[in-house]
Amino acid sequence: MGAANWNETGTSDFVLLGLWTPPPLRPLLWAALLAAYLATVLGNGALLGLIALDQRLHRPMYRLLAHLALLDTAYVSTTLPQALVHMVARRATLSPARCGAQLYVGISLGSCEAILLAAMALDRCLAVCQPLRYSAIMTPPHCAALAATAWALGFLLSVPNAAAALRLPFCPGRPPVDHFFCELPAVLRTACADTTANHMLVYGLGTPILLVPLAFILASYALILVAVGQLPSANSRFKALSTCSSHLAVVGLFYGTVTAMYLRPRGSSALPAKRHKLVAVFYLVITPVLNPLIYSLRNREVHAAARYALARLRGSRAVLR
Repeated sequence: MGAANWNETGTSDFVLLGLWTPPPLRPLLWAALLAAYLATVLGNGALLGLIALDQRLHRPMYRLLAHLALLDTAYVSTTLPQALVHMVARRATLSPARCGAQLYVGISLGSCEAILLAAMALDRCLAVCQPLRYSAIMTPPHCAALAATAWALGFLLSVPNAAAALRLPFCPGRPPVDHFFCELPAVLRTACADTTANHMLVYGLGTPILLVPLAFILASYALILVAVGQLPSANSRFKALSTCSSHLAVVGLFYGTVTAMYLRPRGSSALPAKRHKLVAVFYLVITPVLNPLIYSLRNREVHAAARYALARLRGSRAVLR
């Protein structure tokens, strides 16, 4: 980091305040967060396994969904295990290198998800609006290129914000990071220099990273609605829209929380630190748990793949006996 980063302990580590909760409730909160983390890893892992093993799910929508499951698992794994350790530790600290890495990876994975959701909207738009050409357009190489573009742009576009934050001076006696992980706005509040340029950079890059994909998603669904309106029967219209409902739910969850976290006015007091951490918990913990459920609960193809996998597992056990 550009300047020395010191806190009241005389070391270069960042002190994190973590999630405040009354002492009697801390074991319950720790157990709930651990259960959410395990549910995220197991749920997304099961979805990834089904997509990888079942040929019926080797389609563009599920290939992109596999990348979303990877993103969710990676995102929660960069923050929640460390937060769980800090909840039982006497002091929650992170070295500048670990804090910087967590900050950059967190921003990058969130950016990747925004772009990937736009790629998934394109897939749904082509499936509904160009059904005869869909298979020729969304080939496996094209699908892989879309996913690779989301990963690459997410990590590249996040470099300026992370680099600018890590070059700030952090002086002796600076306040601790009022969060349970090294999140960009929380880290900026601990700097002993003017962070106006950093906030301008957050909003400036927030446009291409978050709002441009959102505009693309809205435009895609506008085209979908036009195409659905031209279908001859109510049943065909319902079937076309039902293929998009899961994606719309995930988009709503993602943008509802990330907008509250990163695109608020700088001087706004509408979201105090405690509430901001609750939004972060929802985004980092609840959303990754819900995403595989949203895509699985009403999806007959996923249900069929799960039943087939369970039948194969039972058959293998019978053979071993």
